[in-house]
Amino acid sequence: MSVYKFIEVAGSSPTSWEEAAANAVNMAAETVRDVRIAEVLELDMHMENGKISAYRAKVKISFKMEAHGA
Repeated sequence: MSVYKFIEVAGSSPTSWEEAAANAVNMAAETVRDVRIAEVLELDMHMENGKISAYRAKVKISFKMEAHGA
């Protein structure tokens, strides 16, 4: 039997949405074990003085839960 938990994280990048999403997933993978799926939920941009300063990606990540003490 497997049980999965879902979390939402947001990443940013000065260059692209792809990099922003990858940054979110990579950071989550450093703190959560056994990441299984990442789904991009939302993309946006942060603007400063009428120019794009950052690409942002909100990502839903699932990971397998472990039994206590495993």
